[in-house]
Amino acid sequence: MSNINISLPDGSVKQFEAGTTAMDVALSISEGLARNVLSAKVNGQVWDASRPINHDAQLQLLTWNDEEGKSTMWHSSAHLMAEALEFFYPGIKLAIGPPIENGFYYDIDFEDYNFSDEDLQKVEKKMVELAREKNQFVRQEISKADALAYFQERKDPYKLELINDLEDGSITFYTQGNFTDLCRGPHIPHTGYIKAVKLLSVAGAYWRGDEKNKMLTRIYGITFPKQKELEDYLEMLEEAKKRDHRKLGKELELFTFDDDIGPGLPLWLPNGAFLIEQLEELAKKTEKKAGYKRVRSPHIAKESLYLTSGHLPYYKDSMFPPMELDGSTYYLKAMNCPHHHKIFDATPKSYKDLPLRLAEYGTCYRYEKSGELFGLMRVRSLQMNDAHIYCTKDQFEAEFRAVNEMYIKYFKIFGVDKYIMRFSTHDPAKLGKKYVDKPELWKETEDMVREVLINSGIPYKEVADEAAFYGPKIDVQIYSVIGKEFTLATNQVDFAQPLSFNLTFTNAKNEQEHPIVIHRAPLGTHERFIGFLIEHYAGKFPLWLAPEQVRILPISEKFNEGCKNILQSLENYDIRASIDERGEKVGKKIRDAEIAKVPIMLVIGEKELEEGKVSVRKQGEGDQGTMSIEEFAQFVTNEVKSQLEV
Repeated sequence: MSNINISLPDGSVKQFEAGTTAMDVALSISEGLARNVLSAKVNGQVWDASRPINHDAQLQLLTWNDEEGKSTMWHSSAHLMAEALEFFYPGIKLAIGPPIENGFYYDIDFEDYNFSDEDLQKVEKKMVELAREKNQFVRQEISKADALAYFQERKDPYKLELINDLEDGSITFYTQGNFTDLCRGPHIPHTGYIKAVKLLSVAGAYWRGDEKNKMLTRIYGITFPKQKELEDYLEMLEEAKKRDHRKLGKELELFTFDDDIGPGLPLWLPNGAFLIEQLEELAKKTEKKAGYKRVRSPHIAKESLYLTSGHLPYYKDSMFPPMELDGSTYYLKAMNCPHHHKIFDATPKSYKDLPLRLAEYGTCYRYEKSGELFGLMRVRSLQMNDAHIYCTKDQFEAEFRAVNEMYIKYFKIFGVDKYIMRFSTHDPAKLGKKYVDKPELWKETEDMVREVLINSGIPYKEVADEAAFYGPKIDVQIYSVIGKEFTLATNQVDFAQPLSFNLTFTNAKNEQEHPIVIHRAPLGTHERFIGFLIEHYAGKFPLWLAPEQVRILPISEKFNEGCKNILQSLENYDIRASIDERGEKVGKKIRDAEIAKVPIMLVIGEKELEEGKVSVRKQGEGDQGTMSIEEFAQFVTNEVKSQLEV
């Protein structure tokens, strides 16, 4: 048998016989490592750790510490859950069961049985029992005809539909224990790696997300290699429930949804509108210092604009239906960039005008499917902190780096300590289908972005086949204080649309040249970002951002008039304050102010009014002593300044 060379991430190269597996390689290093290997990356593709390697390869062993390792575990857990479900409910029809950001789900057609939360516990217990059997996940390649025959016998319409959508050729099945499923993998070596199981919830889901199709039962779950990790995760979930932006948004009177307005279209109440205005003010000041120029564009445009940009073929399903007006077809805008390109093209440009940075808080509309709408995190009306930078190739590195540095500045202001840039590249096999067919420009721009990231020392992860259709992009992944991950925004490179719109500038040689465009939105959309901030701060916004900074608490109603003078003084200092004039005891007023997440409370009685002072309490910190109005105003000013200066 011939030998193959295996290159490892540390730079070493080892020789093995053809047919060796990633697990064999792990065992050659140490048994301890082998016990933790869940799958492997072979030449950039994730494989089963037990799958034979018959050619020279670059190999990365994936464990629970790797995102792909977790994904493999959770994918295998979906199969384990399906096996347990078939044990209790023979004859059910299985749709799809993918891993997700945290855990997995499986969509099931129970036909006449109404599966409920009460059923979860017995299925969960069976999963643990099956996991202990340490059944191997066995991969099998079969023909499309045999795959169809297998599921025809089982009368499973969902698997048959999926198989019919596949190209002719070999199809993979996986079997563990008494369960076989259509699946391309990969999977963990055996079920024994799954030590802790929790089935979390039951929901409805339309087959393939189409409301015209049958409603299936979706069961969510999560697994871990250690019981302690599951316990920690469940504690985090409890904390996350307390921080749920939908719950706090209602309690703090930030936003609402109304059936007469429509799903996914938030109404901002005064407190929420204030948050938007504060974020806009911060962004506008930051962008002004960075040399951005503000523009505005309409909420609607002709179809021809989105055909020229190339968006319509890729985004049509996510856009609101077209409108026929005056013999032309119009769409609500789903993105600002084509409008900005027209603004760039409105006047001649030379190299002396570049870089040109055009910024807009443009409202966009996207027709997200109803099943995907989720509070502020997934909506149909978006207010975007958007901008487009038109620059030369020589200017690209400095501009792209400056955008990333702007992200980091915002992270410091908002107390985001953990983040990663997800660098998304294209798949050469999908040029002309998913991506613009310009292979040389793809390579050039991807190399440029990669170089900037490396030179900047910014943590990033490269992911194939997730680029925008017109160029590589960075998705900014941030984590809240409880470790919940959010996709904040993107930083995208565009070499295609300058060609589509024939955007040009006159270079130093007096020749026409196409600029490079950088699409960026450091604060993403207000909806998603405010949703993140609500959960990140648990509704306790920092002083600069809080809609109500101060609540004045008279200890009895006879001091209400005196408190109105204090309120007027605070307003003169641009401090946002209110008075609790209710006839309640001051202890209750303090508790209510704490519940309302007001950062500072001023307790006012006879002594304070006589001395012209205020007794200061901070949210969660208690008494801060007494101060004059002037001292307190300076106290507030200093705290706000410290929160915004990074």
